[in-house]
Amino acid sequence: MTTGSRPLSPHLQVYRPQITSILSVTHRATGLGLAAAALVLTYWLNAAAYGADAFARAQALLGSVIGVILLIGFTFALFYHLCNGIRHLFWDTGRGFEMSQLRASGWAVVLVSVALTAVTWIVVLGA
Repeated sequence: MTTGSRPLSPHLQVYRPQITSILSVTHRATGLGLAAAALVLTYWLNAAAYGADAFARAQALLGSVIGVILLIGFTFALFYHLCNGIRHLFWDTGRGFEMSQLRASGWAVVLVSVALTAVTWIVVLGA
């Protein structure tokens, strides 16, 4: 098998980023973020099971500024992944493939995810 003079596929530096490609990468990244969030949730639940001292340490960690920023990021990842998953379900029915629809639904996913994250944290912090 020879590679000879076969052309190489263009790499990411050749293409200008588009909303569809950015959203695709973000969907994968939020999936990884949700896996990390599951580990943090497991840590928190284990701390609760180990007793008051362990739970207090977990609460202090997650209640710190960095912990809250991390939790807000996890919340955004959850809502983004959910909204983009719904978008993919529409695609599975054969709808939404026109470029204008792709752009509009992509921006809708971002805006709804940000809005749901903001509403959730306003409720959490306001309670």
